[in-house]
Amino acid sequence: MSAPIAKETRPELFAGWGYIPDKVKKAQKKVEASPYDVDAWSVLLREAANQPVDKARPLYELLVSTFPNSGRYWKIYTDQEMRQKNYDRVEKLFQRCLMKVLNADLWKCYLSYVRETKCTLPSFREKMAQAYDFALDKMGMDVNSYQIWQEYITFLKGVEAVGSYAENQRITAVRRVYQRGIVNPMINIDALWKDYVQYENSINPIIAKKLLEDRNRDYQNARRVAKEFEANTKGLNRNNPSVPPMGTPEEAKQVELWKSYIAFEKSNPLRTEDQTLITKRVMFAYEQTLLCLGHHPDIWYEAALYLENSSKIFAEKGDINNAKVFSDEAAAIYERAITTLLKNNMLLYFAYADFEEARMKYDKVHNIYKRFLTIEEIDPTLAYIQYMKFGRRAEGIKSARGIFKKAREDSRSQYHVYAAAALMEYYCSKDSKVAFKIFELGLKKYGHVPEYVLAYLEYLSHLNEDNNTRVLFERVLTSGSLPMDKSGEIWLRFEDFESTCGDLSSILKVERRRFQNFTDDFKDKETALLIDRYRYLDLYPCTSSELKALGYRDLIKRSAITQVTTHHKNPDASSSERTEELTDERKKPEYPKPDLAQMLPFKPKAFPPIGAHIVPGGVFPPPPAASYVMSLLPPPTSFNPNS
Repeated sequence: MSAPIAKETRPELFAGWGYIPDKVKKAQKKVEASPYDVDAWSVLLREAANQPVDKARPLYELLVSTFPNSGRYWKIYTDQEMRQKNYDRVEKLFQRCLMKVLNADLWKCYLSYVRETKCTLPSFREKMAQAYDFALDKMGMDVNSYQIWQEYITFLKGVEAVGSYAENQRITAVRRVYQRGIVNPMINIDALWKDYVQYENSINPIIAKKLLEDRNRDYQNARRVAKEFEANTKGLNRNNPSVPPMGTPEEAKQVELWKSYIAFEKSNPLRTEDQTLITKRVMFAYEQTLLCLGHHPDIWYEAALYLENSSKIFAEKGDINNAKVFSDEAAAIYERAITTLLKNNMLLYFAYADFEEARMKYDKVHNIYKRFLTIEEIDPTLAYIQYMKFGRRAEGIKSARGIFKKAREDSRSQYHVYAAAALMEYYCSKDSKVAFKIFELGLKKYGHVPEYVLAYLEYLSHLNEDNNTRVLFERVLTSGSLPMDKSGEIWLRFEDFESTCGDLSSILKVERRRFQNFTDDFKDKETALLIDRYRYLDLYPCTSSELKALGYRDLIKRSAITQVTTHHKNPDASSSERTEELTDERKKPEYPKPDLAQMLPFKPKAFPPIGAHIVPGGVFPPPPAASYVMSLLPPPTSFNPNS
C-alpha cells in the first residue's frame, strides 16, 4: 500500500486562491527572498487580478506596505476594491495614501470614486467641486494634469444655472479655472487654450479680445516651459516603484533625469518673481521624484535643505509667516523620511537632529537620537558619538558625559565611543587626566582591537610623553590580549616611534623582536625590515621596481606593493602628485584582452568559394593550419562514391 501524499503547505498569502501555478509560487519565493523584486511582484499581481478581492487583500496589503509611495500599486488596490463596490474600504485606502502619493493617475481614480459614490447626494455638485479644487490644489502643477483641468471645466459648464445671477456665477467659475490652467505648464496646454478662446468668444467676443490679450503672454510662457520640460525629461519613467539603490545603468539614467527635472524647476523657468510659487513648484518636483527614488537619502536631504534655504530667504525679506511655514515643512520632510522608507538611515537622523539644533529645539534633538538608538538591529556607535557631540555643544561637557555613560552600558557599542569621549575631554575640557582614564578604561575592554590601541597611541604621541607611549607599546605587545595576526601595524608603529624618539640600539631591538614574531613574512626578506626602518610617509629608499624585486610587503595594508612612486623616479614631483600617480596606476584594470592580431576579418559572401569556412551569415577564412591541410587535399570533385 502506497504512503499517502502529504498535503502541500500553502503560504497565508494564497489562502483561498484555489489552484496556484508554479510560476506564481516561484514569484512568491522570490519576493520573500527579495521584497523589492518588481518582476516577481508583477507575476503575483497578474494572478491576484483573477482572484476575489477579499482573497487577494493580504497580497495587496503586503504590496502597499513594501511600496508605500507607489501610486501605480495603490491604484491597482483601489481599483480592485472599486470593482467590488467596497466603497468604505476605498475611502479608507484614499485616507492612507492620497496626501502622501501625488500621482496623477491615483488622483484621477479618486475623482472617479467621488463622482461614482456621491452622485445621488443632494449636495453632489458642491462635493464634486470641492474634490476638483482639492485635486487641483495638490496636482494642478503636474505636467500630466490636463485631464483633471478639462474634467473640472466640463463639470462646471454642465452645472444648471437658473437666472442671470447664477449664470454669471457659473461663467466666472469656469473662467477662473481656465485662467488658472492656461498659466500652468502641462502637456496639451494648447488644447486648453484653444477651448478657452472658444469659450470666451461664445460669451462676448468684444470682452474676449481684451481678456485673451491679457492672458496670451502668460499662456505663451507656460507653453514654452511645457516644451522645455518635455525635452529635459524625455525618457523619465514616472511609474517606477521606489526600490533601494541597485547601481544599475537604468537606475543611474532615471536618477539623472529626475535630478535634471529638479534642476529645471530650480532655474525658475517661468521667470516669475513670486518666491512662494517657485518654492512650491520645486517642492512638487521633489515630491514627484520621491515617488520613484524614495530610498535615496540624498533626495530627502536636498528637499529639506531647499525648504530650509527658502525659509531663510523669506526671513531675510521679513516674511516671518512663510519662513515658519517652510521651516516646519522641512522638519516634516525629515520626519516622513525616518518614519517611512528610511527608518534606519543614520544620515537623515543626524541631518534632522542638526536642523532642529539650529532651531534651538534641543528637546526634539534628544528625542530624535533616542528614537534612533531604540532600533535594535542597528550599530549605535556613530549615533552615540554624534549624540555626545551635540550634548557638548548644546548643554556642556556634563551632558556629553551622561551620554557616554549610556553608550558604555549599551552592549552594541564599539570601541569608537571611548576614543571619541577621551579626545572630547582632551580637546574641549583641556583635561588630559580624564582623557587618560577613559583610554585606560577602554583598553581593558578593547585591548585586542588594534584600531583602538592605535587611537590611544596617537593620543599619547600628541602629549609628547615618550615613556608612557613606550610603556603602552610594551603592554599591548606582551600582554597576549592582541592576536599576533593583528599586531603587524602596532609593531610597525613601534618601530617608527623608536626611529623618531629612540636611539639606534632601541630601533634594532624592536626590529629583532618584530622579525621573531613575523618569521614567515620576513623569511628570506630581511631587507624589508631595513626598508621599514628608513621609510617615511610615502617616501621609500628604493624605486618601485626595486621594491617589487625585493617582494616588499607593507604590513599596514597586508598586500604586495604593486606601485610605489618615490623621489628617485621624479625628484621634482610633489607628494600629492606622486600619490595621484600611484592611485592612477592602481586604477588601471587588469582584464584579459584579446590578441587583435589573431582576429580574422568577416567577409560575408552569397556564394562561398571552395575551401571557405562557412558560418551563418557569411564565410570566414579558415585558420592557417586548416588552410595548409586543405591545400594538401585533393579537390572535393575527385571524390566519387559511385566509382
